[in-house]
Amino acid sequence: MTATRRLYVDGVALASPALRGPIGPLPDATQRPVRPLLNANERRRAPETVRLALDVAQAALYASGHDATTVASVFTSAHGDLPTTDALCRTLADNPRLLSPTRFHHSVHNAASGYWAIGSGSHAASTALSSFEDSFAIGLLEAACQAAADAQPVLLVAYDTQACGPLTSVNRSRGMLAAAVLLSAQPGPASTWAVDWTLAQVSVAPPPLRGESARALADNAMAGALPLFEALEARKPARLAWPLGAALALQIDLSPHTSTPSLPHT
Repeated sequence: MTATRRLYVDGVALASPALRGPIGPLPDATQRPVRPLLNANERRRAPETVRLALDVAQAALYASGHDATTVASVFTSAHGDLPTTDALCRTLADNPRLLSPTRFHHSVHNAASGYWAIGSGSHAASTALSSFEDSFAIGLLEAACQAAADAQPVLLVAYDTQACGPLTSVNRSRGMLAAAVLLSAQPGPASTWAVDWTLAQVSVAPPPLRGESARALADNAMAGALPLFEALEARKPARLAWPLGAALALQIDLSPHTSTPSLPHT
């Protein structure tokens, strides 16, 4: 087991069109930022996955009070935008000359990261990564490592959508889900949770989904984020562990740092 590091949660947000009830400290709509991150043309052009990812990113950042232009970010997605991938594949099969440069732009894995840089005006480092069914855990590990190593706040944004068309035969992701967590190396006025994290050389199963709302989203490729939000909703100390391989796990211990009020809703 590696040494344990401590970080702090300064803001969180979770959103899904199919959300049936609270899964985490979901915010009050009256507290959300009033100015959309993207202008009308950019938001209309962006795919739904990007819009949802940016909504939770903006909400978590707003709750934290940090300056968007200076916060590093980590975007993680198991599959990127699957409807765009399906549309591109159909066009390639039917009439490649009609292939859309805009759709190709949206198919790359750092599309949400790029839109975030445009909308927020951030010049800070941004990472886009993927690790199939371990994508949330890998994203959380990457964000934690950056926050600890650079002693700076890092915004983690995790999102996935559902497969469509022929992709459904080889990809089981269903529904749409996006989550954001702002991690900081130092406690601040917005810090609500302390997170002690470590890598453990053990074999673990993915953390279970306990509530009806979480289980309703269990088939989304980013469902690995839901146990964290269920633990935050419980508002009491908790230990969670996500597998990173056959004999390696990311383990975190959550403990309330201050009072945990509701945060801005997306």
